[in-house]
Amino acid sequence: MGLFSRKPKLPPAARPPLAADERVLAWATAGNGEGDGVVVASNLGLWLPGRGHRLGWHDILKAVWSGRELTVTPAEPLAERDGYQVVADCPAETYLLLDPGDLPHQVRARVTRSVAYTAHHPVPGGAGRIAARRVAGADGLAWTVRFDPGTPTDDEVLAETDRLVAAARVATSPADV
Repeated sequence: MGLFSRKPKLPPAARPPLAADERVLAWATAGNGEGDGVVVASNLGLWLPGRGHRLGWHDILKAVWSGRELTVTPAEPLAERDGYQVVADCPAETYLLLDPGDLPHQVRARVTRSVAYTAHHPVPGGAGRIAARRVAGADGLAWTVRFDPGTPTDDEVLAETDRLVAAARVATSPADV
């Protein structure tokens, strides 16, 4: 590509079913060993090959760019608690990006920007990460807890987690509300 050339537009056949207020920010042809596809970053989230739905930026626990491959680890909801959700790592999905363009930058920026609060706390028998994430296109924050591997989720741990999330919510609330 020349100095001022731009990546061609996303082919209509590769365009995911975008919402009315959704727009494509970047895209790349990808291969994940199970056939080629297209990875599309939009203002609302990430469309991955083989998925019929978008992953919201707040639903991505981790995204890593190796310089050739994009690895995405989505969150798996396990339990709904009062004011937060307990999540775990889904299996990581890796895509070889043939012409990545701006896609890795957009993924990193959008996932990072979605994090409003994060803190790792000890709990009885283990630890967990409390996070508050901005949800694209929605007001407020989505609160989650991801327990470290091996951490029990008994009544004592959940009671302490409830207390920690409530304290984090108070600490991050605007004072004039």
